[in-house]
Amino acid sequence: MVKENKVTPAGLVEYTEDANSLLFDTEVIGLEVYRSDDEGKTWKKTHKGFLDNVFSSYGYYFAQVRVAAYDANKIFVLGVPVIRSDDGGKTWKSVDQDNVHSDHHALWINPRRPGHVILGNDGGINISYDDGKNWNICNAPPVGQFYYIAVDMATPYNVYGGLQDNGVWMGPSTYQPSNRWQSSGQYPYRAIGGGDGMQVAIDTRDNATVYSGSQFGFYSRQNTKTGQRKSITPRHKLGERPLRWNWQTPIHLSAHNQDILYMGSNKLHRSLNQGDQFEVISGDLTKGGIKGDVPFGTLTTIHESPLKFGLLYTGSDDGLIHVSKDGGVNWERISDALPQNLWVARIQASAHVEGRVYACLNGYRSDDFTPHLYVSEDFGKNWTQIGTDLPVEPLNVVKEDPANPDILYVGSDHGLYVSLNRGKSFLLLNNGLPAVPVHDVVVHPREKEILVGTHGRSIYLGRGKELQQLNEVLLAKTIHAFEPDGIRYSPRWGSPFVDWAEATEPEIKLPLYVKTEGEVQISVQTEKGVELFQFAKPCKAGLNYLPYNLEMKASMAGEIESAVNAKLKEEDRPLQMKPAKNGKMYLYRGTYKLVFKKGGGESSAMLKVN
Repeated sequence: MVKENKVTPAGLVEYTEDANSLLFDTEVIGLEVYRSDDEGKTWKKTHKGFLDNVFSSYGYYFAQVRVAAYDANKIFVLGVPVIRSDDGGKTWKSVDQDNVHSDHHALWINPRRPGHVILGNDGGINISYDDGKNWNICNAPPVGQFYYIAVDMATPYNVYGGLQDNGVWMGPSTYQPSNRWQSSGQYPYRAIGGGDGMQVAIDTRDNATVYSGSQFGFYSRQNTKTGQRKSITPRHKLGERPLRWNWQTPIHLSAHNQDILYMGSNKLHRSLNQGDQFEVISGDLTKGGIKGDVPFGTLTTIHESPLKFGLLYTGSDDGLIHVSKDGGVNWERISDALPQNLWVARIQASAHVEGRVYACLNGYRSDDFTPHLYVSEDFGKNWTQIGTDLPVEPLNVVKEDPANPDILYVGSDHGLYVSLNRGKSFLLLNNGLPAVPVHDVVVHPREKEILVGTHGRSIYLGRGKELQQLNEVLLAKTIHAFEPDGIRYSPRWGSPFVDWAEATEPEIKLPLYVKTEGEVQISVQTEKGVELFQFAKPCKAGLNYLPYNLEMKASMAGEIESAVNAKLKEEDRPLQMKPAKNGKMYLYRGTYKLVFKKGGGESSAMLKVN
């Protein structure tokens, strides 16, 4: 081809280059450890030559040195493996074991107990009592760092997510966290990909075709039921410069046809056949590559409008946002009026108004911690800043609620926020959610549950059913009761499973909105309005979830018995309600009316005991 002038030698060099070459192909000089015995005036290397294979690339956050307080010659050095010296650094050995993850960043040596060390790495926490000969792994609480999460439409639905250096995992949304799996051997979540887990997309037509990958664009399509897998990463053509892939390469599965997959390098790629072949549908949508430790000048976010096929938005790590209204034939840059040179963390096309689009920019890499959040109502021609009451925290994600167009969710480096008025003001959602970086938010469209992917405390699940109903009309009410979830009746309520155990009581949450703080009176009634039980609960202004144990007055059992027995056949045994072993009487199967009163206001809801 060179002889025929189809390609030049320089073109071959460009073709075989790799945007990651400065990271992976750089010569790595081995680790060196130096010691000073005169408070740093002079230094001596403790060993001959270099300590190779401790790092595979730049040191970055490695190269931590720890010395035992009780022995100046006992030294630990942290890298991809963790190594230890017992003779002042002359000789070294690895103290990694099979249950110890690589990439070590933190180590504490107990100054009072020789051998006791606590190690922090990309897999969590390990503890040793013999200087690293044996380790325990201690991942409670979970410390997973999720970049991205996704859900399918199975019943129950599954949750998927890509984690920093821990691959891609999936598992049922109904999982209740506990240590039970350590004895049963059946952990509900399972790994479906390796490396640094990145973005995930699921074909909801079969809930089994999953697109996921690892760092720098290494993506595949797999069937999670059969295990079949195929690499799908697009390649540049001979004569073209290599593609630049972001650490967290963005992908997007079209809501209009789930055979169509978008993938972003520095250009946008589209596949019409589930990733088997890709076509480039844009030019370079960045400001161009810049040489560095990792690729720069890459796409970071892609979104297609759920309302119009081919209405595409992209954002880049160097601050550019582009829109195409015709499936990639023509592109327009729409970020010139926004702050420049920031990382475009997320672009989100509205599912309610075709011209509406949200964008959040992240500037912490430039020491800019301003919450940059914007909305456009005209496809990005004009932008308005929203979220001006958000605290000074970098933003990672903005998502629009799929059911209520006025609700926005924003994840920052310190928590999760919600707006009920399309960004005019925000509230902190921190009831049970720690102050932790939030990198992704997903609202399940069917179950109305909020999934939060955090960078340090794994995935949280919250209830969004009532939140989605908070519109202007409802918020103006003094009090409003929502339908509580039903509960399945058990004759064992109030009775211990064995004599030495505590009695098990049912508990449901009664969702209630009140405009002002104060006490609420709750009346539990039959469908005909006969009161069976009454109690009071304090409420805060806003949404409340009031606990109720299904208790009723024993003296009112006759009301339920009469209603149930009136519907029985002659051969059926009549109902005779008795107090449980703890002395309480509980509601029987049926439908009940809940009446809530506060400050002259009243609202009711129906409760089903199935």
